[in-house]
Amino acid sequence: MSGASDETGPIDYLVVEFPAGSRTGEGLPLLVDLVDRGIIRVLDLAFVRKHPDGTVEGVELSELTGDGGTGLAVFEGASSGLLDRDDIGEASAVLEPGSTAAILVYENVWAGPFAAALRRSGGRVVADGRIPVQELLASLDAAEAEV
Repeated sequence: MSGASDETGPIDYLVVEFPAGSRTGEGLPLLVDLVDRGIIRVLDLAFVRKHPDGTVEGVELSELTGDGGTGLAVFEGASSGLLDRDDIGEASAVLEPGSTAAILVYENVWAGPFAAALRRSGGRVVADGRIPVQELLASLDAAEAEV
């Protein structure tokens, strides 16, 4: 990321698996919207397919979008260099055979000014993490059941 400013937001990644035949493309316009509104910046976007025999191959964006109606052409070739072959191999290892996956590396642009202010005041991140939605829902259900 040449020219990265002091206000770079946190960088996250997602690996989203789509079992064979389940991909609808419904989320793709929402990704474009997040970028258009300046909430995130896509640094890397790669698609892979894991064949039933376990081999993995890259999938071209045009294969996924057909007529290009999803507007994802703006991400064609999105590559900052953060996502490399080893990362793709690691991500592919958790995929089920027959599935397709999107691997997304993105900057949380919305958090950049806040993160920069914390850095300027001497703050530093000493831990971070994410609570999976399934765990959150299970926790809320358990709390509700206790009431």
